[in-house]
Amino acid sequence: MNTQIVLASRPIGEPTLNDFRTVSTAIPKPAAGEVLLATKFLSLDPYMRGRMSATKSYAEPVALGGVMVGQTVSEVLESADPTYRTGEIVLSANGWQTHAVAPGKTLRKLDAEIAPVSYALGILGTPGKTAYCALLDIGRPKPGETVVVSAASGAVGSVAGQIAKIKGCRVVGIAGSDEKCTYVTDVLGFDQCINRRKADLPKALAQVCPNGIDVYFDNTAGTILTAVLGLINVGARIPLVGLIEHYNATALPAGPYLGPLLTNRAKIEGFLVSDHSAHSAAFARDVAGWMRDGKLHYKEDVLDGLDKAPQGLIGMLRGENFGKLIVRVS
Repeated sequence: MNTQIVLASRPIGEPTLNDFRTVSTAIPKPAAGEVLLATKFLSLDPYMRGRMSATKSYAEPVALGGVMVGQTVSEVLESADPTYRTGEIVLSANGWQTHAVAPGKTLRKLDAEIAPVSYALGILGTPGKTAYCALLDIGRPKPGETVVVSAASGAVGSVAGQIAKIKGCRVVGIAGSDEKCTYVTDVLGFDQCINRRKADLPKALAQVCPNGIDVYFDNTAGTILTAVLGLINVGARIPLVGLIEHYNATALPAGPYLGPLLTNRAKIEGFLVSDHSAHSAAFARDVAGWMRDGKLHYKEDVLDGLDKAPQGLIGMLRGENFGKLIVRVS
């Protein structure tokens, strides 16, 4: 049987386990041009909270009773597409289920000799590409500039900050615990990291950014963005990649004071990785090379079993994960 986790109800505020339901269905058969897949790894990402809501966004919400969405690494069990053979490992988008049928043209083969296949859900996949394109296309860091990164130990922020260091910047991270801050500075090589749960953020940022902030890589919006805006320099750039602080909000939050954006002629730009496909080859070449040369470090937070996915997503939205959160399904 195929085990699936579906959306049982649309959450109000923070999701609960009651918003999910586990069901069993027959394992499907592939038609011509399709492939039957068994899910090995499932990616958990903040955008999934938005897909649980009916609010209009850049993508369609998950239907009530529908399988929760998500990228996956899967094994080919049966192929009706001559491009794929049984046993091959592919990148797919099966969502929260143990088996799925997908058109062969939507899949990409993975080579475990290049990197662990789960990395295709993180540093060598959408999170890594998000960090690379948002920082370089919108942030445009220059040597000697100060770059601040929120959610600095996460799948996107950790890569963005390391790339900023490679580009010759001074990099300050913001994370949610002393352990994460130590990892950000001692392993990832950021110059400073602030524990947002302990520090007076505006004061702490002013102390570690004495020359102001040139680029703010924003994964969270909210109170961190408010603190950063008071320190931005003329011509600052802000790639707006995530809104983690708002995802569970039940009402529109009070907005930050935008005066510094005007007076400093700063640029804040929303980012969707799907708009940056032209950089796919450069991303794959550069990030793989930096990893090979030891310039990029990466951390996974792995949960065992598909049944762990709901609590994993809830915890991630609270900041409980440490590194790229994935589920080992099989």
